[in-house]
Amino acid sequence: MEKKKYYVRVGTGEVLPDPTLSEWEFEILATPQEVHELKDLLEMTDDEAFINYIKAHAPFQELEENIPYDKKLETVYRYLYELGTEETKAHIRSMGFIEQ
Repeated sequence: MEKKKYYVRVGTGEVLPDPTLSEWEFEILATPQEVHELKDLLEMTDDEAFINYIKAHAPFQELEENIPYDKKLETVYRYLYELGTEETKAHIRSMGFIEQ
């Protein structure tokens, strides 16, 4: 299946087909199936962030490290790297998610 350009905004979980629809951070080349997988990863990361938010507001509960959230976010950036344009890959390497 042919890959098309998409534009990703991690914070909001958006994967856009048109760069003018919203601000975006990463440009990728992906099939519809890969876009679906990326959206699933972004949704799981968002769910984990919400769970951490609830935990942070529970009285008398010890704060734990956000390892599940961090691992999911790392998975998102690794997948973005895999699908990314050269500019996207360079940006993700500069963020320290991928070793050179």
